[in-house]
Amino acid sequence: MTLPRALFIDLDDTLLSAYGNRRDDWTAILRDHAAGLAGIRPEDACDAILQAAEDFWADAEQHRVWRQKLREARRRVAELGLEKLGITNAAALAADIGDAVTEFQHRNMFLFPGVAEALRGFREHGVGLALVTNGAADTQRAKIDRFGLAPLFDHIQIEGEFGAGKPEPAVYENLLAVFAVAPADAWMVGDNLEWEVAAPQRHGIRGIWCDPRRRGLPADSAIRPDHIIHHIEELLPVSTADPVSR
Repeated sequence: MTLPRALFIDLDDTLLSAYGNRRDDWTAILRDHAAGLAGIRPEDACDAILQAAEDFWADAEQHRVWRQKLREARRRVAELGLEKLGITNAAALAADIGDAVTEFQHRNMFLFPGVAEALRGFREHGVGLALVTNGAADTQRAKIDRFGLAPLFDHIQIEGEFGAGKPEPAVYENLLAVFAVAPADAWMVGDNLEWEVAAPQRHGIRGIWCDPRRRGLPADSAIRPDHIIHHIEELLPVSTADPVSR
């Protein structure tokens, strides 16, 4: 497998640890708010909230709208979960819990080790790099600035700035146009099987699934990645013999 002319890379939970420890994050915050849970175990409250979140995010249109305002979305899923448990002051408590989770995740976010070195390695081999992320412009730009990622990419495409997000066809079509490459000359890498594997595959782009926490491909997944990695740097050794020309 030779390196492509262009590599399109997801941000959250591909290059940096952002939301991949949701159960641990929510449970930690719920323990801090145990007094308001009416005797319900924080672990049980977490189960209810995560189930509410799964149902909430399952609707594609709802997902598209609410991922632009994640703080409010966390408040909403917390409220839905707490309501299922019969907690009467769910709205006020959920706002406190949701905001605490947002701040907790922000504080504990970090770039995976070796990411910057890997990105420089791709560029040294002539691979064009695009950072492709869904979400609000201010939220995602803040992460990019915080971890100094902008200079490592040739192109940055944020849903809130571009006006479309994965898995919309316009995302991949624009990336191919920016780099003036054919689909066969591009790879998409990310942790979301639909957005970064199945959708680009429909455009003829190689879809590479990044599984940083080594959880493995879901047994019931109908999506088959072209390649599975645990860290972006794993793509460098597969073929670094012949740098490509752009």
